[in-house]
Amino acid sequence: MQRVEIRSSVNMKIEKIDTWLVSKWLTVRVTCDDGTYGVGEGNFWSYADATAVIAHRIEDDIRGLDPRDIDRIWNVAYRKYSFRSPAITAVLSAIDIALWDIKGKRLAAPVWDLLGGKVREKVRAMPLLGAYGNTGTFTTPESFAEAALLIKNDGYTALKMTPFPSNWGELSYGDLIRQNTSIVEAVRNQIGWDFDIGIEIHRNLFPGSSVAFAQQIEKYLPYFYEDPIAPDSVMSASTVGQKVNIPLALGERNNTLWEFREYCTLPGVDFIKPDIGLAGGFSHVKKIAAVAESFHIKVAPHHFLGPIANMANTHMAIATPNWDVNEFSPEIGSFKENIVTNVVSVEDGYFIPPEEPGLGIDIVEAEMANYPYEAGNGETARRPDGGLVLG
Repeated sequence: MQRVEIRSSVNMKIEKIDTWLVSKWLTVRVTCDDGTYGVGEGNFWSYADATAVIAHRIEDDIRGLDPRDIDRIWNVAYRKYSFRSPAITAVLSAIDIALWDIKGKRLAAPVWDLLGGKVREKVRAMPLLGAYGNTGTFTTPESFAEAALLIKNDGYTALKMTPFPSNWGELSYGDLIRQNTSIVEAVRNQIGWDFDIGIEIHRNLFPGSSVAFAQQIEKYLPYFYEDPIAPDSVMSASTVGQKVNIPLALGERNNTLWEFREYCTLPGVDFIKPDIGLAGGFSHVKKIAAVAESFHIKVAPHHFLGPIANMANTHMAIATPNWDVNEFSPEIGSFKENIVTNVVSVEDGYFIPPEEPGLGIDIVEAEMANYPYEAGNGETARRPDGGLVLG
């Protein structure tokens, strides 16, 4: 029998990490001593300037390590001080995505191939209502419905929306529930039943009002009911899950495997929503997805930020059996096209995976400075008495 000799690749070492703060996120480039590099994105958008500092602290810890050892690098950085901060996991996400990009280039294979190959040929896209098209601010149920029809007419089969009027914080309990319900009714009547509607509460309700609203809109068959209460406690979400007959979707603000494992044990949870730029990149999110798969729970990741994370989600979706839909803010025609060499291709409402080695996307360094970091105003809604509205 002829002996086959398997040669290992030439060893590389991590040499440096470059960082940029772009719009609302952190972009990184991890470069090895032979010049090979990968790019990644971290999505702790509210305090992204802090993640840039953390990235260079972690750079000192991983410089000189072999980029092939991705899980080892992840744990070296995460376990050094053992803080659960999403600022830290956002940086780890960006670095991890970049290391998988390097691995793909090194092995001349797209990342989805390294993750196990295709379980599907394309990925259903779920545009975010309000971010899609030049629709402005929604003031009436009819304006929500018109924007939804635009998405359907462009070939998509699903959308996600937050069905709250702009003055929602000032409304009485009964008026808020009534107006929110009217919005959902108008959208369903406009787009019909051959279309899926994800409902995001955006943490705007307390458990009691969240349950009441869910019961009002059950008949419109939402695809999921996302973040029904603030994500301060995994256990508290079970209060809603026990009383609501709409599939719950949880986890966009969560960032570790262990929190997602606990969500998977709650009643009513049918979707989890890890953000690949916050919840640890490919290495950690694939573990989160595997735990969810053991509970027959689907993955519908959170994403509204940069094109690198959107590309990473497409790779994960192609290779992950229980992945379902990818939400996103449009990239074609936006500034996001300017800061990278290409964005994920969308055809007939589906993302098409790239065939290039690695992620199949690169940064345009000269353009990123044109879109400086801006966290935005955050949560500004207030009650008539001046108090915070969020639960």
